[in-house]
Amino acid sequence: MTDEQAPPGVDPTVPSVARMYDYYLGGKDNFRADRDAAEQIVELARDSGADVREMARANRGFLIRAVHHLAASGVRQFLDIGTGLPTQDNVHQVARRVLPDAKVVYVDNDPTVLAHAQALLAGTPGTYVLDGDVRRPAGILRDAAHLDFGRPVAIILAAVLHFLPDDDEVAAIVATLRDALVPGGHLVISHSYVEPDEGRPERMDEAQDVYRRSASGSIAWRDRDTVRGWFDGLELLEPGVVPVQHWRDDAPHPAPGLDKGGVLGAVGRLRG
Repeated sequence: MTDEQAPPGVDPTVPSVARMYDYYLGGKDNFRADRDAAEQIVELARDSGADVREMARANRGFLIRAVHHLAASGVRQFLDIGTGLPTQDNVHQVARRVLPDAKVVYVDNDPTVLAHAQALLAGTPGTYVLDGDVRRPAGILRDAAHLDFGRPVAIILAAVLHFLPDDDEVAAIVATLRDALVPGGHLVISHSYVEPDEGRPERMDEAQDVYRRSASGSIAWRDRDTVRGWFDGLELLEPGVVPVQHWRDDAPHPAPGLDKGGVLGAVGRLRG
């Protein structure tokens, strides 16, 4: 994508975390500013023994497996908040391979994401795109009128909460969304982390400086106990809160560069 192809309202000189993530996954929907910022993160992570591209692929694999499992369990409604740019095996595609009538609402506030998602999903029944901000969860729930919250919904927060630095704000966001679940509803979360005994990731301040220059403005690493706390009142599906590459992977493979941290994932269910 060239800067001249930027959708209306998009400043191609300001990095976007969604477009950076697209670059990590090998996508083409990004600008030079995104690629430059992403490469800085790749290099900083490499110096700390981590592989950002592998983290992105592992996170995507977790999302695919989680959605497939939920659809196979009979969940027919999905609310994907902070969806990011469309790629292969999007939520509606994975769910509908199991349940052709699955309904999906995608939520994001990045103009590039919205433009691509609306173009991709135009004419796709049962799939909707909503302009919404994760920091205003009550508004998202109100505007996601295509979903019936009186029936089970899977709410997805994949690799989005770590762009919010305030722990109390994140806890409040998750609580609002969690409280919207009815029995049989699920909460899916993935989040960047570092093990406590590993200490502060090397060159973290430099990585944070890169993200401060992006549209998100920040990134935070949190520990396993913090993530586990977001599932208060829910039954954690096995294997619990684990690195995403270990969540129900039927074909486990070595994940180089993820041994000192990476992305945690978990799925919780509200029991009846």
